[in-house]
Order: sequence, then structure tokens, then C-alpha cells
Amino acid sequence: MSDDRLQATMAASPTRAADLPTASLGGALDLTDWGLIAAEGPEAAQFLHGQLTQDVMLLGTHEARMAGYCSPKGRLLATFVLWKTSPERVLLACSADVLPATLKRLSMFVLRAKVKLSDASAQWRLVGLAGAQAAEALGAHAPSAPWARAGLGAACVLRLPDAARVPRWLWAAPRDAEQPPALPPLPEAHWRWLEVMSAVPRITAPTVDQFVPQMVNLEAVGGVNFKKGCYPGQEVVARSQYRGTLKRRGFLLAAPVEARAGQEVFHSEDPSQPCGMVVLAAPDARDEGRWSLFAELKIAATGSGSLHLGAADGPALALEPLPYELPPQD
Repeated sequence: MSDDRLQATMAASPTRAADLPTASLGGALDLTDWGLIAAEGPEAAQFLHGQLTQDVMLLGTHEARMAGYCSPKGRLLATFVLWKTSPERVLLACSADVLPATLKRLSMFVLRAKVKLSDASAQWRLVGLAGAQAAEALGAHAPSAPWARAGLGAACVLRLPDAARVPRWLWAAPRDAEQPPALPPLPEAHWRWLEVMSAVPRITAPTVDQFVPQMVNLEAVGGVNFKKGCYPGQEVVARSQYRGTLKRRGFLLAAPVEARAGQEVFHSEDPSQPCGMVVLAAPDARDEGRWSLFAELKIAATGSGSLHLGAADGPALALEPLPYELPPQD
């Protein structure tokens, strides 16, 4: 399927996001399924620059960025939201279930670099904020542009991409420092749904080593810098980008049943093998009994036929529009 046809297909897909009052999804949630790695030392940024898909050397103190950590074969082992708290400290938020293995692997390559890596999850608190109430509570400390960062004493607030027209922030601070804004509790299922609808990939344990970054649109949300130097898997990632070999992408889907990360997706015209895999899934906050999925799929499988969850005769899936445009492929 050409990119023009792909965009037309997604634009024509129905959506119910406009029917959802944003006020119903406001509040705060402790992100207990996230963890935090701290990289500290005079060569912290330089070390990470050589390991991740992102330009860490040019990362400013008033911004955050997405980044991926790949295997030598270019497959994602983890994805991060990262930011600097000082020129010698970089914090990397990722899924808690991949943190231990990721930290161990990164530590293997420190060698003589002047950097110390540690699990800072117990020392830092990560809170997801969403909705108009959060914007009002943060006031002037609410960054308006995606991936912008603002300081709030020892805490910082990172603007995440909106989801279903709902603004989102990541609030981070040492546990013995500032407290997050006093907001109503946000149900975990609602935050998870917003994360799915943002179509920003977060690698969790079931999807480790499954995707080249572009297969889950990581470069479309600013998580890959193609001008930086080498990192593990860089040749594979660059080849996918510049040789026109990319045949898989991330898509939003609606399901009539519960779904989970790592579950396979099948296509009616090729039922003998899966055509994709679920990256993230959550109950649909707009429609009780339905689920929303962010899934990696063969682009060709989105043009005709039908998509099914778990098996060729499994529950039918419906495409929904992405919240961003995919970059054209040469």
C-alpha cells in the first residue's frame, strides 16, 4: 500500500474520540508500571548518545525526548522518555518490567566511560497527569508543546503528546521533595487508554526484541535521530529508512474483547501466519466492553480483507485513525 493510500485509509476510519468529554479523563496517577534509570557523571550524555537512537548530546535542559535502545539487529529492547536534570545527569523513564535487563545490558558497555548507571525507581516518583484540571493546577508550569520540560522546584513536568484530545504530562520528582498537584485520582485503565491512543510506543516485556523502531512509528514521534552517530542496530534502522524496505507500521485498532501486549494479529487473506503484534492495549474509555490497541502490522494487511485478534478466526478488529501523520517513505 502506498503512503497516500495508507493515509487515506486511516483518515476514512471512524473515531469516537470526539464524543468523549475531556473532563471525564482528568486527574493524577502514580505510574507504578514505569521505572527510572539514572545516568550520572561527566560522560553520561556521551555514553547514552552512543547507545540510543536519540541525540543525547544536544538534549536541552528544557526538553524531553523519546529514545529507543536496540539490539545489534536493530530490534527494540526498550523505549525511554529521557531528560537532563543537569549537564551530568540524564534520567530515563521506561517500562518497569524491562528495566532490570536493560540496565544490566547498558552497564556492560560502560567500560571506562565516566558514567554511573543505577535504578533510581525507588528514589523518584513518576506521576501521570491528564486533563483540563491538571493544566489548571500546573498553571504556568504546564509546558504546552509536546516533549517540552518545565522545572518546579526539585520536580519537573514533561509534556507528553495529547491523546484523544486530552492533554497529558509526566510529573517527576525525588520522593522526599515536592508533592504532585492535588488532583482527583485518575483510574489506571483511563491512563493506559490515553497511552494507547497517543500511539507512542512503550516496549514492555512481551514485546522486547520484536520491532525495528519504524515498525512502531518511533521516528514519527521524534524518537529516532538519523543524523547522529552510530549506536547498536543503527545500520538496520538506517537501511529500513533509506532503502524503502519498511513494510510494517504501528496502527490503532478497536477490539470487541480484551487484548494484551504481545498478542498476535492475523489477516483474513493470509491466515496461516500472523501479520502483526499488539504493542499496547487498554479498555476503551469511550465504550464499555471494547478495547483499544496500538499494534504493529504489515502495511499491506490494512488495505483489504479483515484483521483478527489472536487467531485467523479470532475477534474482528477495526482500524482507527492515528493522531499523527506517518512520514512518507521514499
